[in-house]
Amino acid sequence: MPDLYSNIHLVVRWLHVIAGITWIGHLYFFNFVNVPLQGALDDATKKAVNPQLMPRALWWFRWGAMITFLAGLALFVLTYYYTPGEGFGATSLMVDSDGLTDRAKWIMFGMTLATIMWYNVWMIIWPAQRRLLTGKVPADRIPAVRKRALLASRTNTFLSGPMLFGMLAPAHYGAMSFPALLLAVTLGAFAIWWSIQASPKVGKLA
Repeated sequence: MPDLYSNIHLVVRWLHVIAGITWIGHLYFFNFVNVPLQGALDDATKKAVNPQLMPRALWWFRWGAMITFLAGLALFVLTYYYTPGEGFGATSLMVDSDGLTDRAKWIMFGMTLATIMWYNVWMIIWPAQRRLLTGKVPADRIPAVRKRALLASRTNTFLSGPMLFGMLAPAHYGAMSFPALLLAVTLGAFAIWWSIQASPKVGKLA
């Protein structure tokens, strides 16, 4: 593309998508694969496996979240608050004669859920896992710390379904209404619930 804006926009969108795949892919790995696996391992095996597995997986997980978050903010500004040749300010995709557009409502719905998920990764899940992996959690506190991290991870997993709907809806769905929002939340949450229920059984299929 000949103009700088279009090229920057494309690169930022690509970065947002590929980082998002990395983040959500690891989120699903932890919840659909690793949680059932950890429940099947004895303590000796965990001590042998987890120091090799978890630091690497958590590195990709947390930095995938960070880059997704930052690239998403940049993409939001480029799309909804910048017009080439005119400068910064709400674009027609953000507001129209009726106020906030349905497209903007969808993307802001998705961004709100994504921000909660980013916070859970960097402020709850990663600090808890770092303390567990470095042995800084007293033995009597380990179950509580693990439970808190798991709760935050499960929350992110359930939020990811509706969040992705919100990210895709602006370009592929359009109208924002309470029934549409309810449908997005219900479908997204049900898909995650089914995946969690099915995940302990998948390994038995072979």
